[in-house]
Amino acid sequence: MTGWTYYDDLKGGETCTTPAVTVTREMIRAYADLTGDHTPVHVDEAFASKSHFGGIVAHGLLGLALADGLKTQAELQFPPGASLGWEWDFTGPIHAGDTVHCTFSVGFMRTTSKPGWGIVHLESELVNQDGKVVQKGRHKLMILRNAQAEDAVQ
Repeated sequence: MTGWTYYDDLKGGETCTTPAVTVTREMIRAYADLTGDHTPVHVDEAFASKSHFGGIVAHGLLGLALADGLKTQAELQFPPGASLGWEWDFTGPIHAGDTVHCTFSVGFMRTTSKPGWGIVHLESELVNQDGKVVQKGRHKLMILRNAQAEDAVQ
């Protein structure tokens, strides 16, 4: 595939903004059904409206999953490599009806002892329609250094 952004193409501090998605009650319900987490603040409108959230909210991990998926739709597209982990904070609720997008910037970078690979930390924020950061953290990725490395590992 053309259009990949390889490790050697990246510059520290480079930023990117993803498209946005509106979180619906149906998405929240589907996530609850998929994971088995039917905690009332996610699925019971009467209960959730009396909670400190004031209505149905998305699961925190649904927000993280959306951030990860949205990044695959951004201008910076990384060739398949490996996710090495997340450090992630839930800083505010994601209400049903909120529209969120992710912004991320290239932070720490280093090559690896494995030929053809580099490690990148993407400093990321999931932001709602009001500009409020509702989740944030760091995604650690191992990505290919260049197209020649891609040919070598296939």
